[in-house]
Amino acid sequence: MEKIEYRAVIKFLTKQGKSVATIMDEMSSVYGDSCPGKTMVYKWHSLFKTGRESLEDDPRPGRSIEVTTPEFSQKVEKLVLNDSRLKKKQLAEMVGVSDTTIFKILHDHLGMTKVSARWVPRMLTPHSAVKYSQHCAPPQKQQRVECSRAFLDLCNQDKDGVLSQIVTGDETWVHHYEPESKQDSMQWHKKGTAPPKKFKVSQSAGKLMAPVFWDSEGILLIDYKDKGVSITGEYYASILERLKEAIKQKRRGKLTKGVLLLHDNAPVHKSRVALAALLKVGFDILNHPPYSPDLAPSDYYPFQK
Repeated sequence: MEKIEYRAVIKFLTKQGKSVATIMDEMSSVYGDSCPGKTMVYKWHSLFKTGRESLEDDPRPGRSIEVTTPEFSQKVEKLVLNDSRLKKKQLAEMVGVSDTTIFKILHDHLGMTKVSARWVPRMLTPHSAVKYSQHCAPPQKQQRVECSRAFLDLCNQDKDGVLSQIVTGDETWVHHYEPESKQDSMQWHKKGTAPPKKFKVSQSAGKLMAPVFWDSEGILLIDYKDKGVSITGEYYASILERLKEAIKQKRRGKLTKGVLLLHDNAPVHKSRVALAALLKVGFDILNHPPYSPDLAPSDYYPFQK
């Protein structure tokens, strides 16, 4: 109760109109070493001077609720399901519990952890419970499943034979520069001197488009396009005829077994003139689902060292 006594004395002397320095001196002469500190005397003198009457401390909200109950868990779960990006501090304020309790509810009771979103190249349309008609394309995820199952069924009949029949192709950019490795750029220099600088080589300094076709044994056909010449349906139709001739010359017997052409869904590949050319050369098409990863070898290392 000593602090209440001190405050009463400060209040009495303040009401008498005495300055804070005078109050401090008088309390020091009476209480000696047990006299309250200067900060306390100045604080309460200011409060009493501005009209405060109470000697008690102001009520404090106290610690947040630490008890974990099913009601709190259900409330937190509902909030997280509505907005999965809420932070622990936000949840604690919304529910009225401490951060520690929120952490315990999320991890121990709800079995949740916070993870970053996984990057995917495309958001595919999900599986639909409604049966699609003949003129309506199935959802993109469903198309992937159907294409995969069809290819597995094909491989189950004759895996090695099917793989030897596949011909894949794609257009790729070929850049006009010779990249220098870090090992190639190393050179001797004296200690204490600044190391040499190496500037980035721009890949766009010169490039051209090259359609490339492969099978399991290697490149069948590569065609370098002139600068400024675009890939059209007519051009793709003509290169399919050249591809047939290249297969005839480089892979004896392959045309007799049948060719399974795998290419992406680029507009030129799906044009009417290109589809007509496919019928003419007699190639069968392996379905390529929309936005599927395109793993044509020409996108990586079309040339040997």
